[in-house]
Amino acid sequence: MLSAYRRKKRSRIPHSAIELSLLLDLPLIRSLLHRPNPRRLTDRPLVVPFAGNYAGICSHLSEAAEMSTKGNWSPPAVSGRLFTLGLVASWYSSNIGVLLLNKYLLSNYGFKYPIFLTMCHMTACSLLSYVAIAWMRVVPMQAVRSRLQFAKIVALSLVFCGSVVSGNVSLKYLPVSFNQAVGATTPFFTAVFAYIMTVKRESWITYVTLIPVVAGVIIASGGEPSFHLFGFIMCIGATAARALKSVLQGILLSSEGEKLNSMNLLLYMAPIAVVLLLPATLVMEQNVVGITLALAREDIKIIWYLLFNSALAYFVNLTNFLVTKHTSALTLQVLGNAKGAVAVVVSILIFKNPVTVTGMFGYTITAIGVILYSEAKKRNK
Repeated sequence: MLSAYRRKKRSRIPHSAIELSLLLDLPLIRSLLHRPNPRRLTDRPLVVPFAGNYAGICSHLSEAAEMSTKGNWSPPAVSGRLFTLGLVASWYSSNIGVLLLNKYLLSNYGFKYPIFLTMCHMTACSLLSYVAIAWMRVVPMQAVRSRLQFAKIVALSLVFCGSVVSGNVSLKYLPVSFNQAVGATTPFFTAVFAYIMTVKRESWITYVTLIPVVAGVIIASGGEPSFHLFGFIMCIGATAARALKSVLQGILLSSEGEKLNSMNLLLYMAPIAVVLLLPATLVMEQNVVGITLALAREDIKIIWYLLFNSALAYFVNLTNFLVTKHTSALTLQVLGNAKGAVAVVVSILIFKNPVTVTGMFGYTITAIGVILYSEAKKRNK
């Protein structure tokens, strides 16, 4: 009696589903319930692999079908946008995070060894680049094809080391907000080096847009309460070296056989940078390893700070590469310009460094000049 009742109850599910599919006119449900021999439909009852209310499941199916017919349901596009937003957020977080942590270690925490800190960064970049390219295959590995190409990479590594070390030294003496204001003058130095080394001339309007870039930094320097001359010189040197590396890279690795993407270039530059920085830190920062170990005995957090900071330095390069790959050049320019402003605001909120109206006015002029320069370059292409 009980088994007959169960068969009767189970046999009603297909009939109600067929009626519902006819009512909603859903070809998908009708095709799922279709059988070659209709007379055997009741002999082989449909087992619904869902728990809960069958009517509720059918209502969800009808809503999904209605959304698909209206064109509002596009999971791949939504997931793609979320992925890009996640990359941008990771790029911002890693870039601003490593900048603020460098400032904290070198200025607030009292770890006064910028060359050793840079060497830790390059060591992490060497190891993690190899893992990402050789094991995880984030990008195909590109081989160095000649001694000449290797010599060019060594030259780039030397300039790269000078840029990073000078930037870290400047953070010992300057607040992050002023450091970012000076760093925004990179387009000025890029235009100067490009003209000197390649005799490449830009349009007159492009050079005009560089005037507010430089003028803003001059104004910001006059209104900076924490101005330090040596820190300012090191920051200018870091900015100039960063621009020089960009121009040199375009000259030295311009042929098709020598071009390397940024991930492979980092894979080869980072170990060379470690070799260059090791003697420098041993001579200029004597007994830095012993001092670091002594600090670790008092506060083990210094080890975790160094490890996390070094890993973050690699993820700055990784996320920059991925954002460049998954966005347009215009989007990257806008994001890059906004990133400096976000870093300034976050650093002021965290470190509470004093700012003046004159300093913020100067930085604003510089930022506007950078935007105008980017627009002028884009229109002249």
